[in-house]
Amino acid sequence: MNSISSGLTAAFSLLAGGNALLLDVVARSLAVSGLACVTASFVGLLFGARLAVSRFKGRSAVLALLNTSLALPSVVVGLVVYLLLSQSGPLGFLGWLFSFKAMVLAQTVLVLPVVMALVRQTIEDADVKHGEQFASLGASRLMRSSILLWDERFALLTVLIAAFGRAISEVGAVMVVGGNIDGFTRVMTTSIALETSKGDLPMALALGMVLLGVVLLLNVALGLIKRLVLKA
Repeated sequence: MNSISSGLTAAFSLLAGGNALLLDVVARSLAVSGLACVTASFVGLLFGARLAVSRFKGRSAVLALLNTSLALPSVVVGLVVYLLLSQSGPLGFLGWLFSFKAMVLAQTVLVLPVVMALVRQTIEDADVKHGEQFASLGASRLMRSSILLWDERFALLTVLIAAFGRAISEVGAVMVVGGNIDGFTRVMTTSIALETSKGDLPMALALGMVLLGVVLLLNVALGLIKRLVLKA
């Protein structure tokens, strides 16, 4: 019990003192996950909404494949991206392996199915409700998807926060393609795993608190945005 309390005390000291190593890792984590989520969200919103209002042969198989990809382990995604970026892989000429760019790519691949699947479901449910109205107006698929994206913007914000949480909390993919190199590719989750194995619990606890705090702040911000918009 004393070791836990002393570890927490030391962790709070690291946070209060603005430890340089801790801040470097946190900044890199936010940058990697932020860029990955922006990229995945842009693609996922477009294709997810289009898939929601489209009907074509083989759609059921595409949806089954998309939903299955939600359960992909992050280490498997990391392995696939590793093979693509390795010297013998099709993208080896980029020289991205064990770099910041490789981690962004891996998290983008990991998060994209989450965004696409949830956006597709949200927009499709809304499309069913307003189907007769769209039919009477003669709205095209592009117009329907655009209108529904705007109407469901609050629900989609929740989707994007869930996607960011998935990205910033994963450890397998970034570990495989980034290598957990100190000062270059080390992020919060890989640092927590490393510091715990080394027995440096204060640093691991401090990073864990920051990780939880980031997700909490995002959810609080989403709630405030909803309140301000509804009041307006």
